[in-house]
This record gives sequence, C-alpha cells and structure tokens, in this order.
Amino acid sequence: MVKETGRKPIAQNRKARHDYHIEDVVEAGLVLTGTEVKSLRQGRASLVDAFAAVRGHELWLQGMHIPEYKHGTWTNHEPRRTRKLLLHKDELQKLIRAVEQQGVSVIPLSLYFKDGYAKVELGTGRGKKDYDKRQALAERQASREAQRALSDRRRGGR
Repeated sequence: MVKETGRKPIAQNRKARHDYHIEDVVEAGLVLTGTEVKSLRQGRASLVDAFAAVRGHELWLQGMHIPEYKHGTWTNHEPRRTRKLLLHKDELQKLIRAVEQQGVSVIPLSLYFKDGYAKVELGTGRGKKDYDKRQALAERQASREAQRALSDRRRGGR
C-alpha cells in the first residue's frame, strides 16, 4: 500500500481570520474514529462553529461537524462530538496559559491530512470589534484598487 505524503486540505475556517486577530498558530493531531477518517477522506467537514476548550490538562475540539460516513453501519459516529486534540506538552501549556488570559480564544483555522494523519491548525486570537472588521475591509479594498490602478497604468504604457 502506498503511503501518502504532503498536505491535502479538507476544510478551511475563512471566517476565523475575519472575526479574530490571530496571534499564534499551532498544529495539532486529532483523536478520530474509523468512520470519521473515512468521511474526512471524502472531503466532508465543517469548522464554522468549532472552537477549542480546556478541560483539566487537555484540549478538546468542540463544534466541528464531520458528517456520518454514508457506507457506515451501527459503528457510525456522532457528527458534532467532542474530539481530543493531541499536542506536545509545552505547546499545550502555552495554549492553556493563553486561554487563561481574558478575551483569548483557540480557534481551528484549517483541517488537513499531513502524511496520512489528520491535523488541525489552531490559532490563538482575540475577537475583533465591528469597527476593526470594517477597517480591515476598507484597507483590503484600497490595496485592491491601488493594484488595479498600477496594472492599468502598466498596460497603458506599453
């Protein structure tokens, strides 16, 4: 059997970078059942309402939706069950300290397969206010218009 290599994306949480100021990014493994892995290999997952929570000295991913495997039987999984995250001890302590600060959350940014293993990219961040979101949108539009003006000028000069 051929072993997978490289990174195969499954799901992105695009809204996370819009709603949070992402400060730090960490890669974590997931504890999954067999039908969850089969469903992920079909590219079916959603990180929209997902977040990581600390329970004891462990980090758990809540709210991630992995639909039931359509060829599964009674062994199928619950779509929104809580899943344990696998991290090195020092990374875990760093995330726990960050969460203890007021206003800091751990948000999953993307879900992917790396060398055959399911991984999730976690980001620590503070929630943006509405005016921050509007300002970021205005900056993006201004830079897009500047790029457009430059490309139009270059085309006209030739």
